[in-house]
Amino acid sequence: MNTIRERRIPPAEVGQMLGRARMRAGLRGREAARLAGLSRSYLLRLETGERTPSRTVVDVLITLFDLDDTEREMLLATSVDDAGRGYWRRQRAMVPPG
Repeated sequence: MNTIRERRIPPAEVGQMLGRARMRAGLRGREAARLAGLSRSYLLRLETGERTPSRTVVDVLITLFDLDDTEREMLLATSVDDAGRGYWRRQRAMVPPG
């Protein structure tokens, strides 16, 4: 089993697939990031394989880029479920005060 840290660096083909899917959808990076609710730099790091998306981000990208079944499976297989909006807030809420 991979640790979360190891899983944060996806296979290179995942980022390349995302870039191709974005272009196929006719979206520029800035526009795609805005529509997905992401920063442009984060989307760029996903496309260059420097980051692995959370399941929350994957759900958005699947819809936005209209990924086919193979692309969906590839992206879901490399996503992490420990992130997403409000992750750190949820983590702090789980720690008892004191």
